[in-house]
Amino acid sequence: MTSLDQLLSAFSIIGTVVFAVSGALFAAEKRMDILGFILVGTVTGVGGGTLRDLLLGISPVSWVHDPTAVYICIGASALTYFTVDLYRKRDAWILWTDAIGLAVFAVMGAQAAVAHEVPPMIAVVMGVMTATFGGLMRDVLCAEVLTLMRPEIYISCALVGSAGYVGFYQTGVNESIAATVAFAMGFGLRAAAIWFKLTLPRFGP
Repeated sequence: MTSLDQLLSAFSIIGTVVFAVSGALFAAEKRMDILGFILVGTVTGVGGGTLRDLLLGISPVSWVHDPTAVYICIGASALTYFTVDLYRKRDAWILWTDAIGLAVFAVMGAQAAVAHEVPPMIAVVMGVMTATFGGLMRDVLCAEVLTLMRPEIYISCALVGSAGYVGFYQTGVNESIAATVAFAMGFGLRAAAIWFKLTLPRFGP
């Protein structure tokens, strides 16, 4: 396995775990049972990748071919159920785990699209969809106000991460460096948005 494969594998595991945990913490807020934790956590962890694979025409989708991601989601969600009392200030945990997952999956989605030789713009869109769709499904299942509707910058962070990776790739930057820097760009912007309440201008007075 090359260093790039190892890096992307690590990114994939980290992103899946933190998204599953963020989904499970939402389930905790709704006082669900352990199966609810697992359902919400799994949908959050694999939802974005599922949409990406379907749009790219990958059949079967990645987690059907290799269910490792589903096992990771189940394990992380179940562990969260039994340790949820350790997560003080769960809203903050949700925000920050979601931020990590957002940046990771923006890069992973763009990389998967690039590997299928789609146009650069489509690769960026795939990165954004991969990063945001799992969280969107989590919010719907938990009947929460969509994270996309929060005042802080959100979609832009996924856009920066995925566009950064595609841009670096197109200019011949080493893929491991491209993935690492693009992750830092996406996560850094999201972290700044959370910390400093950064927003984009909104429609209306």
